[in-house]
Amino acid sequence: MKHRIDPKVDCVFKALLGSAENRNLLINFLNAVLNQDLCEPIIWVEILNPYNDKEFIDDKLSVVDVKARDSHDRLYQVEIQMQMYGNLPARIIYNWADIYSQQLKSGHDYHKLKATYSIWLMGENVVKTDDHYAHEYKLRDENGQILVEHGGILLLELNKFNDQDIEDEKQTWLKFFRDGESLDDKTLPEWMNTKEMRQAMSTLEKFSEKEQNYHAYQARLNFLREQRTILWEYEQNLELERQQKLVAIQEKEAAMHEKEAAMHEKEAAMHEMRLLSRKRTLPCRKRRLLCKGKS
Repeated sequence: MKHRIDPKVDCVFKALLGSAENRNLLINFLNAVLNQDLCEPIIWVEILNPYNDKEFIDDKLSVVDVKARDSHDRLYQVEIQMQMYGNLPARIIYNWADIYSQQLKSGHDYHKLKATYSIWLMGENVVKTDDHYAHEYKLRDENGQILVEHGGILLLELNKFNDQDIEDEKQTWLKFFRDGESLDDKTLPEWMNTKEMRQAMSTLEKFSEKEQNYHAYQARLNFLREQRTILWEYEQNLELERQQKLVAIQEKEAAMHEKEAAMHEKEAAMHEMRLLSRKRTLPCRKRRLLCKGKS
């Protein structure tokens, strides 16, 4: 390829899985990552927000996720997110709930609701407590009993995926998104030797070889860099504010401790003075008592 292309960049990602010409790639991807959830393979999907190369040239705020519906009216959302931030988990849940709830129109009953799957490819880790790269979230009780089989959320953390031997199509896709930028289209590895992966590489080649597509790719890279920089600066400012508030609280607490210590010292001094005063007045009282006894 003329230029190295990263399939994780949002415009490339959406061209891979969200364009009409790559509909079979989306079907293959969904069947691969949802293999355990689907009672039968997906054979057809309607892409609800198809990729348009012009939108990424003219509109930096383009919708970059992929939404689709299959022949059973099940809904799918696929999104790539390169950077983790504090409210991202809430956004993930909200997006799933929003897509799920939008199925019901006026006059519709709850039996119209179909399974909704939200799949997120993550460039940074969301789950810090373990090394598993795949996390599936469904509505379950404390015993693992599922409330209703209406889909769920699947997080795929690319940084944690380090399988050397590719065992299935899900791992093939994850390795492609993680390492695709470094692949040489002239000498593809054995795990890329499938119809779908060769088609995916041809999509990367279009961004590499066609000047207009490559300019769109570069524009998205620059935009994403700017967004990462803005987010980094925002988080740095938040951290600085947090540190300043912490210092202010510590200084206030130290001042209160000093004030309390001074009060304790003052009370101790007054107590000692009272004790000394009592010791001085005691002999005088004894002498007065003796004088009274003699008289």
